[in-house]
Amino acid sequence: MLKITNLNTGYNGLQVLYDLSLHVEPGKVVSVIGPNGSGKSTLLKAISGILPVWKGDIVFDGVSIRRNPPSKNIGLGLTFCPQGNRVFTELTVYENLEIGGFGLPKQELGVRIDSVFSVFPALKERHKQKAGNLSGGEQQMLALARALIPSPKLLLLDEPSLGLAPNLLDDVFKRLVEINREFHLSVLIVEQKVMEVLSISDRVYSMKLGRIAFEGKTEELKGNKKKLKELFL
Repeated sequence: MLKITNLNTGYNGLQVLYDLSLHVEPGKVVSVIGPNGSGKSTLLKAISGILPVWKGDIVFDGVSIRRNPPSKNIGLGLTFCPQGNRVFTELTVYENLEIGGFGLPKQELGVRIDSVFSVFPALKERHKQKAGNLSGGEQQMLALARALIPSPKLLLLDEPSLGLAPNLLDDVFKRLVEINREFHLSVLIVEQKVMEVLSISDRVYSMKLGRIAFEGKTEELKGNKKKLKELFL
């Protein structure tokens, strides 16, 4: 589904990622962990097309997307849900979802919104409310739901647990499992809640200083406190 080879990129001439390679198989949940400043969010921005690729290649569903803008990648089936509950607070829940399907025929948009309401029934109950009146957890659910409206093949998630109260974390990760199964899509997720994200992932990559420090099946890290400590030091 996704294959990244020797990716190099950064901001304003300052390099952040160095010869980074990873892959995501169809239908799998792959997590990216690592300390703050290791380049995890930069990786997702490069994949989505927000950041230019300096060197290397990004192949999505058999096609190189290294020069694509985000709008073209969305059309190919790749959507990005950034960190921080990025919703339009002055718009209603329903209007936020409509923005996720900008350009779709009205009837098809309605069908897709109904499909995400089946996974997020609380949003259906609040569809006329302004997004700014939702709780932090509900806003995160809305951001996830909006990213599903284009019917992606691959969903990029940047720290969906950020800013959420501990009692909401289980619900967020439960929803991610439902999304993976219900919509038959692949998920690449950057997350600081290591044990929680490992519990739902098939494969894990750990980053340090812009490079891959570890890659393998999640079972190799679950319960291995010594290895996890090494990766985060």
